[in-house]
Amino acid sequence: MNETVKLAIRTSFERAAAKYDEAAFLQQEVARRLDDHLDGVKIEPQCILDAGCGTGFGSGLLRARFPRADVIGLDLAQAMLQQALLRQRGGVWEKLRARLMPNTPHFQALCGDLEKLPLARASFDMIWSSLALQWVGGGIAGLQASFQGMHRVLRPGGLLIFASFGPDTLQELRAASTGLDAHQHVNRFIDMHDIGDALVHAGFGNPVMEMERITLTYLDLADLLRDLKQIGAHTVLEGRRQGLMGKAAWRRLQQNYEAFRSDARLPATYEVVYGHAWAERPQKTEDGRQIVEFRKRMPGR
Repeated sequence: MNETVKLAIRTSFERAAAKYDEAAFLQQEVARRLDDHLDGVKIEPQCILDAGCGTGFGSGLLRARFPRADVIGLDLAQAMLQQALLRQRGGVWEKLRARLMPNTPHFQALCGDLEKLPLARASFDMIWSSLALQWVGGGIAGLQASFQGMHRVLRPGGLLIFASFGPDTLQELRAASTGLDAHQHVNRFIDMHDIGDALVHAGFGNPVMEMERITLTYLDLADLLRDLKQIGAHTVLEGRRQGLMGKAAWRRLQQNYEAFRSDARLPATYEVVYGHAWAERPQKTEDGRQIVEFRKRMPGR
């Protein structure tokens, strides 16, 4: 990803951190649904990476489900990590447990880039990522590279489970903003099938992909855009318009969006893609050499 864009994304989430949870209904609901996907998965991880942990809501779900596991929350924005630490360590019980039982599993925060994980090979049993992968740059190739990084830090047989946005996300806003000017006003997200292919090319096995649409409704367009801004998710794109939209373009955007009004509310549709896959043993070294496994022949064979 262009470093200027990455800096803009980091800055956006740094500014949003303090009030993020006030507008993060969708993000928290998706995290709960992603947690439900673990009901049918047999795994007892000792160390879990929450990749793109934000304010730590998902980390809390993981700690409740896997109380014996260490959870490491990684995020690009330091302010988000500070909120995550407050959430995970701020309670009276958490402080007491840390003092009385210092060797029990706990939460740690790490500021780092999802695209360049600053972590050792084969150091996690499970990676969880809820609504963070859509910020990976470089299209399908960039996503595949991120999956390869995740595969590297997972132990053989480890689990990657994630939720991301699909291409129909904010389809109403995209349609309403088409033709306003020469700029793209809504992010483009990767199709579920391409995400599955990227997993396989990155070395993961048995990928399972699902998709659902969640629709939020608003009284007016300003409320929707206010929510997007409050969670730091207003569009950050290379070549986007700098500064505020002009009054005439804003009126046209409002008028165009009104075509979607139903039951006195304006819809905002999110296509949510869920996936999980298992880290298979690597077939090649990082420099491209083939790995050949020799097994001792059993007596009598």
